[in-house]
Amino acid sequence: MSKSPDGGGPAHQLWWWDRRRSALLDIVLAALAGLECAFGAYGVVQDRLHLGTGIAVAAAVPGALAGATLVVRRRWPAVPVLVALVFVPGLFGMILLVVSLYTLAATWEWPSRRRRVVALSALALVETFGMVLFAIFAPGEQADPAAPLPPAWVFVLLAALVAVGLTVPPVVTGLYVGARRRLVESLKDRAHGLEAELDLLAEQARERARRARLEERTRIAREMHDVVAHRVSLMVVHAAALERTIPRDPERAQQSAKLMGEVGRQALDELREILGVLRMAEPAAAQADRPDSLAGLPRLVDQSRAAGMLVSLTVSGDSCPYTGQAERTAYRLVQEGLTNAHKHAGGARVTVQLAYRPNGVRVAVVNAPADGDGAKVALPSGGNGLLGMRERVVALGGSFSAGPAEDGGFRVEAVLPSRLAVRADRLA
Repeated sequence: MSKSPDGGGPAHQLWWWDRRRSALLDIVLAALAGLECAFGAYGVVQDRLHLGTGIAVAAAVPGALAGATLVVRRRWPAVPVLVALVFVPGLFGMILLVVSLYTLAATWEWPSRRRRVVALSALALVETFGMVLFAIFAPGEQADPAAPLPPAWVFVLLAALVAVGLTVPPVVTGLYVGARRRLVESLKDRAHGLEAELDLLAEQARERARRARLEERTRIAREMHDVVAHRVSLMVVHAAALERTIPRDPERAQQSAKLMGEVGRQALDELREILGVLRMAEPAAAQADRPDSLAGLPRLVDQSRAAGMLVSLTVSGDSCPYTGQAERTAYRLVQEGLTNAHKHAGGARVTVQLAYRPNGVRVAVVNAPADGDGAKVALPSGGNGLLGMRERVVALGGSFSAGPAEDGGFRVEAVLPSRLAVRADRLA
């Protein structure tokens, strides 16, 4: 859209013209057509009808007004055509006829108004043909009456060629220009549609990226919680035991200090892995080497047992490797269960159960009721551990439960589906 000269906003639209140069073009064409029609009307009245100069001048006025109808050719394209058909029998108004036929074909939508365009164009063709043929055969002065005349078909052919030359090219050109203009507008609409669709896709991509970042932050937060909560809990328990045993049993205190250092190093290693290592699929054989796999459960239990917890590990069924994510989830569940037992059931007996079944692997951590005589260690609790474990297990398609046990203790249990198992006979 054009703008005002001062750049303050869109320019005022002049009637039915979108651009000022379009209005200027129509005014120039109307002026040329008006002059031609005025001179043509004057010549017909003065030279052919011999009605006098005054009447000839008066007849020139309607001729000028007829040519001026080109000003409205964009708004009412049929009006100039109808006016031209009125003046064609007088052998003038050719500019008006050609321009109006072109405008009619270019501006009227094709094929919705095909009949009107064809009818008016055919009428103009027939009338022009008859006008030229009448002018050829009309009686008048002949330069040499004795000279032989060509056959009649020559004159008919000449009239047909003139009629076709005055009507067909403007109509064909107008149809072409109109079709091209509509094609360009259609392509622009499609381009705008594609641009809007690309904007929508870009917005959806940004939203997916935002969700992916949120999920990744949530996953890292869970990993950080599992590592920090368990390892630090063990270090706090060892520190409390160390404080009590230094005066009475220096050797045991030394062992507790050594375990604290080992637990701290493990915590640092796991934190580095979480923050710095790209998570990629690993061969099933390599899962046993990971500290946070099912093969690392005995060591995890030994660490809690060294901290003074009465904990045992029971493994049943035919063992088989699972995917890295599944084994890490099971390991973290046991880790979280032991951490909760440290926090809330000091001195109670804890049982870790690992059962391989046909429908999957079941992992459970069950602690007996807290022993009132057990050593109490104040450990912070954010309440996010079990919630994070539930999200992990459900994301893998498993089931999770946590709640009081029948004997008054607490039970944390999860079942991971068998489809997560890695089998050697699985098809590639």
